[in-house]
Amino acid sequence: MKFLCLAYYEPEKMGAMPPAELQAMVSQCPARDAELKASGHLRVSASLQGPEAAISLRPTGAQPHVTDGPFAESKEMVGGFFIIEAADREEAVRIASLHPAATLGEAAGWGIEVHPIGMWLDHGVGQ
Repeated sequence: MKFLCLAYYEPEKMGAMPPAELQAMVSQCPARDAELKASGHLRVSASLQGPEAAISLRPTGAQPHVTDGPFAESKEMVGGFFIIEAADREEAVRIASLHPAATLGEAAGWGIEVHPIGMWLDHGVGQ
């Protein structure tokens, strides 16, 4: 079963961190990703550019309405994502817990959401 893991951060907290401390924290991500990939659990991972680079599309009158930036206002932003393979929810949590955002990123407001991936019909939506 595949799980989408969204890695969040708080721009205000991250911006307040000393650059060396931030670099020391962030620099641990590639090695952890490599370990997860070698274990066969990591399928894909990527970092996202900041919210100023985002574009939102929302339907308006059957046409996409395009706006700059993320649609939802939040103190937390998605900073990256990774997709993992796990037998079940418990294993997915164990695997996601190996990422630095789950253990080292408190000062930056880091956190991870874990979402099972499936078709809407697999989850009872639209039935």
